[in-house]
Amino acid sequence: MAAAYIVFTRNVLYAAFGLLVTLLCLAAIFVLLFADFVALTQLMVYVGGVLVLILFGIMLSNRVADRAIQSESVNLFSGALVAGVLSSWLIYFILEENNFLELPAPEFDNTAVPAKSSITALGIRLITNFALPFEVTSLILLIALMGAAYISTPDKHD
Repeated sequence: MAAAYIVFTRNVLYAAFGLLVTLLCLAAIFVLLFADFVALTQLMVYVGGVLVLILFGIMLSNRVADRAIQSESVNLFSGALVAGVLSSWLIYFILEENNFLELPAPEFDNTAVPAKSSITALGIRLITNFALPFEVTSLILLIALMGAAYISTPDKHD
């Protein structure tokens, strides 16, 4: 419901709050799938970083004549038609080509398997093998932030 709200709302700030609810629900799905590390990463990166950046961008952007920023719905009918056709095509191929409904139920082995966490190995690889890509990424993001700050200032660049 929150994802549909993002698509159909006209206020950009409300769409950002709908994105917050959508990302929180996605993190909850990861928790239900026992992927706690992915859920925590989802919360920290998307909810904690990207969404806050979007909200600051919306709130600090220049308003035109003290009016709130509004988005316009253009070609709503054709967009809904394309989305409906693609969704029905996807559902058809999922149900018909893979024959999910005709597969027998798998038999599960109920023996306890010790949970092996890969978080330690992932952390070691990230700070050893992938240290340079992270540093390059941080420099690129810093340059992008400085460029955005430069562009957003009034025309006093000369």
